[in-house]
Amino acid sequence: MNAVEALKYIDEHWYKKFVGKNTRWMDLIGDYAGNERFILDGESLLQHVLDDPLLALGRPNDPSFQILHAVHSMERFLNEMLKRSAVFDIVFWEDTRHLTLKGSTDFLVSSRSLARALLFSHLVEHCLKMGLEVYAFLNLADPAWQAYQKRTKPMFVMLNDGGMLENANLDMASRILIQRNFIFSLLSSGVAIALLHGAESRDSKIFSFVIEERFGLETRNSFSPTLWNAVKTCGIELEQTSKNQILQVPLAPLRVTQPSVNDLDLVLKEVLDFLVLNRKKLPHLFWEFTLLFFLHIMTLPTLPIPERVHRQHEVLHQDLVTTLVGTFFPNINLVMTAFVSKTNRFVDMDGRVFISILHSALSHGCLPKNALKELVGPGIASRLENVWKSANAPLADLAKLSARFPCREDSGLSSSSGEEATPFTLLPFHNQIFDDEFAALHVTVADIGQVSSTTNLKFSQGTPFSDTKQWHAHHHDRTIPPKHHLGGEGVKDVGERARLKQLRRDQRFMSDMQRLAATLTGASGRMLEQILIPSTGRKVSEIPDESSVAVGKFKRDKKTKVHAKQQKTTKPVALSGRERIRQEHAREKKAKEDISSQDWWLEQLRQVEKMSTYENKMSGLRGLRRNPRTDTGWLSVEVQLYSLHLTIQEWIAESDPEAPPTHDRYTVSVITLVKDLYTSDFLTETTMGVLASIMTALGFKDYIAPLEDEASRRLQPDRAMAFTFVKLLRSKSHKPVHKFMAIKEDPVIWQLRVFSEYMDRSMDSAPDPRVSFQPDAWQREVLDCVDEPKMSLLIVAPTSAGKTFISFYAMEKVLRESDDGVIIYVAPTKALVNQVAAEVYARFRKEVDGGTCWAIHTGDYQVHDPKKCQILVTVPDILAIMLLSPPLARTWTPRIRRIILDEIHTIGHHESGTVWEQIILLSPCPVIGLSATIGEPEKFNAWLESVQKAKGFDHKFIHYPHRYSHLRKFAYFPQLLRKDEPFLGLDSDRPTKMIRFIHPVCSLSFAGTMPPDLALETPDLLQLYRALKSQSVVEAKGLDPTVFFSRDTFIRKKDVLRYEADIKGILARLVAAPDALDSSSILQRVIQEIQDPVIMQASKLQLNAPINPSTFMSGLIHLLSDMKATEGLPAILFNFDRHECQIVASHILNSLEKSEEAWRAQSPEWKRKVSQWEAWQARQKDRERLAQKTAARKKDSDDEIPQQNEDRSWEGYFDPKDPSPQFSFAGTAAYPKDELVKDIAKLYRSWIPPPEILCRALWRGIAVHHTGMTRSYRVLVERLFRVGFLRVVIATDTLALGINAPTKSTVFCGDSPFLNALTFRQCAGRAGRRGFDLLGRVIFYGIPLDRINRILLSRLPRLTGTFQLSSTMILRLFNLLEGSNDAPYAVEAIRSILRLQHISFGSDVGKTQFLHHLRFCIDYLRRAHLLNQEGKPINLLEIASHLYYTEPSNLAMTVLLQSGVVHDICSQTSLINAKRDLMILLCHLFGRRYLPWIYVTNNIYDFVQRGPSRVVLPPLHPAARRVLAAHQKEILGTFGAYALAFSSRCADELGPDNQLPLSGRVIGPSDASTRPETAFFSQLAKTATQPKARSIFVANSGHNDTFGGVEELVRTVRHGVHLNEHAIPTIERILNPKLPLNAYLYDFFIHGQDDALVDMNGIRRGELWYALDTFHHVLTTIRGDLENLLLRMSKDAALHQGETDDAAGMSEDSGYHTFDSTEREEDEADPAAFNRPGGVSDRDWRVYEVVNSITNEFGAKFKAMWA
Repeated sequence: MNAVEALKYIDEHWYKKFVGKNTRWMDLIGDYAGNERFILDGESLLQHVLDDPLLALGRPNDPSFQILHAVHSMERFLNEMLKRSAVFDIVFWEDTRHLTLKGSTDFLVSSRSLARALLFSHLVEHCLKMGLEVYAFLNLADPAWQAYQKRTKPMFVMLNDGGMLENANLDMASRILIQRNFIFSLLSSGVAIALLHGAESRDSKIFSFVIEERFGLETRNSFSPTLWNAVKTCGIELEQTSKNQILQVPLAPLRVTQPSVNDLDLVLKEVLDFLVLNRKKLPHLFWEFTLLFFLHIMTLPTLPIPERVHRQHEVLHQDLVTTLVGTFFPNINLVMTAFVSKTNRFVDMDGRVFISILHSALSHGCLPKNALKELVGPGIASRLENVWKSANAPLADLAKLSARFPCREDSGLSSSSGEEATPFTLLPFHNQIFDDEFAALHVTVADIGQVSSTTNLKFSQGTPFSDTKQWHAHHHDRTIPPKHHLGGEGVKDVGERARLKQLRRDQRFMSDMQRLAATLTGASGRMLEQILIPSTGRKVSEIPDESSVAVGKFKRDKKTKVHAKQQKTTKPVALSGRERIRQEHAREKKAKEDISSQDWWLEQLRQVEKMSTYENKMSGLRGLRRNPRTDTGWLSVEVQLYSLHLTIQEWIAESDPEAPPTHDRYTVSVITLVKDLYTSDFLTETTMGVLASIMTALGFKDYIAPLEDEASRRLQPDRAMAFTFVKLLRSKSHKPVHKFMAIKEDPVIWQLRVFSEYMDRSMDSAPDPRVSFQPDAWQREVLDCVDEPKMSLLIVAPTSAGKTFISFYAMEKVLRESDDGVIIYVAPTKALVNQVAAEVYARFRKEVDGGTCWAIHTGDYQVHDPKKCQILVTVPDILAIMLLSPPLARTWTPRIRRIILDEIHTIGHHESGTVWEQIILLSPCPVIGLSATIGEPEKFNAWLESVQKAKGFDHKFIHYPHRYSHLRKFAYFPQLLRKDEPFLGLDSDRPTKMIRFIHPVCSLSFAGTMPPDLALETPDLLQLYRALKSQSVVEAKGLDPTVFFSRDTFIRKKDVLRYEADIKGILARLVAAPDALDSSSILQRVIQEIQDPVIMQASKLQLNAPINPSTFMSGLIHLLSDMKATEGLPAILFNFDRHECQIVASHILNSLEKSEEAWRAQSPEWKRKVSQWEAWQARQKDRERLAQKTAARKKDSDDEIPQQNEDRSWEGYFDPKDPSPQFSFAGTAAYPKDELVKDIAKLYRSWIPPPEILCRALWRGIAVHHTGMTRSYRVLVERLFRVGFLRVVIATDTLALGINAPTKSTVFCGDSPFLNALTFRQCAGRAGRRGFDLLGRVIFYGIPLDRINRILLSRLPRLTGTFQLSSTMILRLFNLLEGSNDAPYAVEAIRSILRLQHISFGSDVGKTQFLHHLRFCIDYLRRAHLLNQEGKPINLLEIASHLYYTEPSNLAMTVLLQSGVVHDICSQTSLINAKRDLMILLCHLFGRRYLPWIYVTNNIYDFVQRGPSRVVLPPLHPAARRVLAAHQKEILGTFGAYALAFSSRCADELGPDNQLPLSGRVIGPSDASTRPETAFFSQLAKTATQPKARSIFVANSGHNDTFGGVEELVRTVRHGVHLNEHAIPTIERILNPKLPLNAYLYDFFIHGQDDALVDMNGIRRGELWYALDTFHHVLTTIRGDLENLLLRMSKDAALHQGETDDAAGMSEDSGYHTFDSTEREEDEADPAAFNRPGGVSDRDWRVYEVVNSITNEFGAKFKAMWA
């Protein structure tokens, strides 16, 4: 098997199939790695640099060797990675160098070999300055690599895969095969890979294909041994090829060492010494060439870098070029490679300077003795002569060289002065808002403002466009401002039937809202109480700027309290007679209530005492506590004491009360209640005595005095208790009656060990009249800020810390200060919108004349009129649309008082982040940003503060790092279960005991790093202290808990935090130790002591091995059974794939159903019960007759007939179809069965019912939650989960973003690339919600141990932003100005943006450059016929604006519509062909997904013939390509001129472009004043190219300011000019995608088969719905915009004809009136079809017909897939 055959074999049997099915296109940093360290393969990095077509190095028949350009490109690439927060090391493996050294000739290979050595030496020399680490290993078997991997645990390796073999070239096949083998070895060892080739940088993101599939090392054995023998042979042959040289140069592997020789002359002497030793092997004229080659090396440090920029090398004789590339360079390059590798000393070289010297030497060949001095002056010439003589090198005779290669008469480097490009002239533009800012720009503007004639443009007449349409509805009668059904203005008369349907829908929605609100609770766990807020009778315009309702109230309250204190120090104030009577009546009333309560309590006690068991008594007592009278007063204390009394009695009755688990359970329960009672305001001497006896009996006698001192200040008059408390102390000695009760350890140790959950968690809390609880210090600071009307806030605090109240306090403040002020709550998901709206509904009620208290508005539906409410709950996209709405800019936007941005960290998401930034920039009021997970928030806060201050608002950043409730981490490894472990039911299943605790410190064994938010519970701290002490860690002596903590007061959370900080200080030192990861280190020995024994004993290979899918699924029921047995339910199981969520739910359900079926078939108990029920059923008619007779007797007689009790027997409630309790997780007591029946029936009646299996799962307390489910199903799931009926929910991260879904446990159900630092913290935070659980459990199920450790040690990534002002955004801003007639809000919003120093927190663009960018964007919009000279939007703004999220595809669409290409495509005779061609065009523009390069091989057609999909998208339509190519040329011209104008205008500020971008190394002298004047230097300076916009380093390869494309412009622009390709509407990637495009949208349009998209197109089933829905949204938007456009054209045509009647359908009714399409009734018809308006041409109407047909067909197939 040769290399070609072996490569074909491994590709066909593994790589093509594997890559096609297991790659995922991802944001490497934001969604995948975060702050995790990964490896950038050094060889792939060098390939990326050396394969750059702009680089003049290693090109056939070109002696150029522009290493400076290569160094710059490498540094720029690394800098771009670092700017995007990538954390990586650069690693070289010597065995993978062969792709770097590819080439068809010795010259090419030697050139790349030398470049490789030089680039590596540069990296090593400057890595510290660049903030990088560089490593070099031989191969994956190198012990140094294995040690590195163990130490750093890289997350993945980013590399090239070798690409495709274009022909049967054995050499290239061998090189690719070696790389494929390397990838195979990485994956089989558990290391993921990301592909460098084809990776894209978008804004602050890096996208690439990730391959994370892991398989064991044994997988290699499944392939033929012949394959691996061929791989081995190829490696040997390639190694041998590198040695087959004339000079036999010893090439050593790369080594990471600092340069051993710094003196350049010494390096050159060593090279000469080697050449002298091998002089007999050297070709003719070699010494002459070498002399000049060394001369050019010595000369380069004296040349300013601009003098090294030359374009021509054609000055040399062709024979000379052939000699250079044929013999000289292959030899000298290899020799230089050897000595550069040996010394790691970077030697600057420049092929074009060498050519210039060679040309000049040939010109002076007649003067060999003076030639060198004539060329470069005496200094350099003398140095070279000394080096030459010291090596005894033969004399070089330049005359021979000149004679052999005489100069051409026309040779010589020509001057580049004639290459000036024609100046770019901007089109005229004048707008009073922008003119002042643009005045400082010096740009050339045309005298006349005419673009090329627009008469041939389609759909464009140059007329202004008024954006009054609400395009989310996709119908031509949807306009802004909104009109709606629930409380808003009436919609147009659509008939009685439609009105009734709408009314029913509204009623159902409000009914659902009420039911949802009834399940919500506050932080205390209690149900919410609605507050009625009266109308204020004033408007926002009447509120003084400095007023603040809550601040005034707080100040008055404070004054009242101070005044009361002053009164206490003086004589009492005499009370009036009326006041005395009032107080007397109050005392009498209280006395009567006390007597009533006393009698009630005595009676209840008698009833409880009659009960036989402790469980019954406690159950009865819990029922009593639901009575409101037990919540306060003396009765509240006595009821709790009685609970203690029963608990202690039960403890005494235990068979072994001293057993440690029993003792701990009772002591914790008793002490918790005692501690709470000491804080009561209703204690008496008697009750305090009881508490003291309990404390003494349990061994806490020293704690009594401080507690009593505090309680005595609130002591009430004494009274006798209604029962006798169990005797705990002897009467005389006061010693404990039951010795077993006392704890057997120090109280401090006991608290740390078992009392962690019940410690006082307040942090400097104090009463505050503004809220109903005692806020902590940071919360009071938040309240103060919200009370300031001009104060903006960013609050970063973990889940459960107490952020929720902030939003509702701000809402209440707005409601109380006016009747038309608006506060907007922005949530990232519709699920969170629903919940928050329901909570607003549950909290507030206010009657507003002509409006509502609240409203909802999302892209799918709305409730109430968004512009006539005071609290608007919405999503970011909708708010951005509303803020940019011209009609609302004058009527609604100025009334906004605050905007709350919840989960503000989603600003870093690549899809939605831009919209969040736009909201912040456009906000007319202060914002409140809330998040639990912002990494390094200071930088983001600095930008946010700058934006707020530009708007005139103050800003405050509040960061609180501590959770309220603790989280404990566990792991469950299903692979450790016994095979075929049976499931016998939830009540009889044997616990597997496989939920194993993971001590947070144990994760430190994985990698030597400690995350800043590493949290340790008190048991963890105690265990860690003991381990440190046993290992004789010196610092641990000062951390003895019995000394550190107070011994007479209970430990508080703030005390534990101090202890944690000290013990983490010790950990940090141990982690930082050089030997930290060695098994013998102190850290590792400590970890071994605290490690879970099961995990410690299990094989690491087994714990990290991939889990068989069947093992994974079968273990789920055992996990849940164990969780139920340990009170770990309810639980949310997080899986980040929608389809897998449903598979997991189905498997759990099937396990329960099958086990239940088997149990029922075998259980005598069940059979007996069913028989009894059937017999009872048989007597049904008898019961009915008896009931009738009874009713008749009752009617005839007034005597009371006793009620029959038979219908209340268990048979009356039994249904054999219901799940058996031991096979169901449902909390049946929490929700009535008849209500669930109604709920599920309603789901089945919906237009798109959920799958039947999910409805069955609901009956057993199991559900699924993700955005692909209908809203009605999701809302039902949330509601049932909150009330406690659902106990197991499998969800994506939709339940992680702020949803009120309190759960005891969160389970990460399987690994996923999306399980990163951010999602881990978001999802884990759902467990242990405040007010419900004091401890949350986080369980990793089926995830490798190393992956678990990586997640636990992960750090939150730093937020990165985007450049928001794209061309479309600028267009929308002009639309806002024009449509609102320069409303004050619009003007101020734009001016505040123009005032910013940095437009984005992720951008380096300063104000001056931003203004240049803005001005040239305006010019582009003018040339695209979307903006006129005054900044008024014209023509096809509608499509461009409404598809803003697809830029640049939206702008490309307008170009194609205007050009007539779309008309030509749609005007084909065959409608089928027209639809297919247009669909292909749309697929090239929207919903683009890349395929791995492997799909472009011929073999793909063999693959696709097996199914209906084409897989690879057909080419772009030729006419469309021509139009778009011309448009792209115009884009390049515009933005190339922008770069040139800014570079020229700011040349002085930018400074010289002579510094490398990452290392900061300055190349060459700043001037040549000290250099000798020679004809050579003068000619060099005279003929140098002088680029202004192009980087001087890139120009080193002969390039000027003419750019080949926008990507090249962005990549090669000079230092100081920050261009963002995303902010330029370039369509290069549409014209020439880097990778083949997936035809999934086109394929679905053709065949409508979702299975084919999954199996053939490689679309993951969990992503399928979202991908298709997004494209369907695009289609409906285009169709709706075309409808509006045709109506406008019809109206214009009618006006031109003098007609007065409007075109049909031109209604201005309705706006935001939308609905969730998944909630429609089955019999509800689609809106009326759009009829052809008058005056519309046949070609225009044909476009609409084709688009409408495509939309309908695609939508029908899409909806059929739903169903």
